[in-house]
Amino acid sequence: MTDHDPYRILTVCTGNICRSPMAERLLQAGFDSFAPGEFSVTSAGTGALLGHGMEPHVAGYVNVFGGDSSNFVSRQLSEEVLADQDLVLAMTRGHRGRVLELVPGLLRRTFTLRELARLLPDVDGDPNASAPERWRNAVSRALRLRSAHPAGPGGDDVTDPFRREDSVYLQMVRELTPAVRDLLAWEAQYR
Repeated sequence: MTDHDPYRILTVCTGNICRSPMAERLLQAGFDSFAPGEFSVTSAGTGALLGHGMEPHVAGYVNVFGGDSSNFVSRQLSEEVLADQDLVLAMTRGHRGRVLELVPGLLRRTFTLRELARLLPDVDGDPNASAPERWRNAVSRALRLRSAHPAGPGGDDVTDPFRREDSVYLQMVRELTPAVRDLLAWEAQYR
């Protein structure tokens, strides 16, 4: 256990049954494997399918990649959900925009998942700081890199697979899981 509050991360997509729950559960499992109690990862949707569980394809991927898909219930993004979040990771630029419409004050702490994963390797963290303090500083530094390191032609969005063919689910996995791994690897280097 830690002597400080966990660093709170919210992942956001549309229905909160595919992309954001996958990112939530994989990030939480990864952080818990080397920093138990230091991170709290949750998710919400801009147009949530309220009360639904994780989409079955996605639940399978979460379990295969070491997360836990059980007991997940989707919820709607709101000002209340956004309150007290240290970091918001949106699955698309559109989701990031919706977060900022609700709470403009989160501008400096809201990225797309792939954007932060792309920027964080260029940020040095303090190995002597607590995880929450290290991440607060890193997010601030990553924000300064945003304009100097724009997204490539593929952009920073994670494809929405909902109600689409299996190949689109695989595309989502190929876009999302490397970004999750990069964020976890960044923190793991300070352990």
